[in-house]
Amino acid sequence: MIKGLHHNAYRCRNSEETRKFYEDFLGLPLADALSISESKTGRRTDVLHTFYRMDDGSFLAFFEAPDQEFEFKDQHDYDLHIALEVDMDSLHKMFAKGKEMGIETRGISDHKSIHSIYFRDPNGYVIELTAKIPEKTPDPETAAAKAHELLKKWNSEHAAA
Repeated sequence: MIKGLHHNAYRCRNSEETRKFYEDFLGLPLADALSISESKTGRRTDVLHTFYRMDDGSFLAFFEAPDQEFEFKDQHDYDLHIALEVDMDSLHKMFAKGKEMGIETRGISDHKSIHSIYFRDPNGYVIELTAKIPEKTPDPETAAAKAHELLKKWNSEHAAA
């Protein structure tokens, strides 16, 4: 049985630039790091794996692997984004902080049951901060039923001919 998320891991260009964004800007503490000099297949490598702790005990993690090719590109929200939950007061404070620091900052977007803001990290990943609107947030059973209904409708409308 899956208990929850331990970590998601992404490539990064530079571990220190990544730390400045995730720890100094977002406030996620650098909680662990591993230096990897050999892969599980025995190949020599030079990789740094860093972990940033969230309040629920899960982590965002990054690999800096200068000896391995990787194409960094600005991600479109629909292709890849990392959404992190905050309270509404923090959402507004982080929006102002991003603008003040000159970090690409978009929003505030009203998605009915949540409000969201968006930043771009030094690796090109879109980071979404989202705050629930309690009075507009459906209970899990209602949300799941609606999601299944919408998926069924989508599939019937987009079925291959």
